[in-house]
Amino acid sequence: MSGRVRTASNLELLGGQLCLDFANTVSTRIEELSRDYLTAYGDLVAWGQHAGILTEDEAHTLLREAAGCPQGRAAAFEGAILLRETIYRVFSAISGRREPAETDLVALNAWLHKTLSRMEVVPSGNGYHWSWVAEADDLDRILYPVVRSAADLLTSGELEKVRQCARRGCDWLFVDSSKNHSRRWCSMKQCGSRIKARRYYRRRKRKS
Repeated sequence: MSGRVRTASNLELLGGQLCLDFANTVSTRIEELSRDYLTAYGDLVAWGQHAGILTEDEAHTLLREAAGCPQGRAAAFEGAILLRETIYRVFSAISGRREPAETDLVALNAWLHKTLSRMEVVPSGNGYHWSWVAEADDLDRILYPVVRSAADLLTSGELEKVRQCARRGCDWLFVDSSKNHSRRWCSMKQCGSRIKARRYYRRRKRKS
């Protein structure tokens, strides 16, 4: 993102699935290079609005509710980070053709049980659609669509297309929707061009 500082409210959404974009709210899991874009509950809400989970009014409502409940706000934010890392580990393992840890699947299923209890079918025009039902003190309701996305991806044909960026310093996850399924980077503009530029420099240096 040339010329702009990455924040939760403008972070690139390159995963192809909501749950992967949520996992990608950390620059990398390499500790010395890592930057976390979610450092407070407000960042979580900003990302949710940016990702299309929340409308502007819903974001304002959540922030107002959270301001009146510091303990609940802290618990919701802590839960969000734990969920994010669970999702990252599950899909990182899958991208590497490994089985996810059983503990991570147990944790994800615990979230799924809660999420499914907050869903109902409501009329929509000539048909019906899923809708979310949440109590006013459910400060983690922003995470329900993320959990649903993770469950949908795990049970879909898209699962075999989950990849992890090949550039060191960026381990973002994405669904490879390219025709020949050979995409190696989260973004050609971001990471692909950096790798190609580095290779070009090395070739020039060897020739000089």
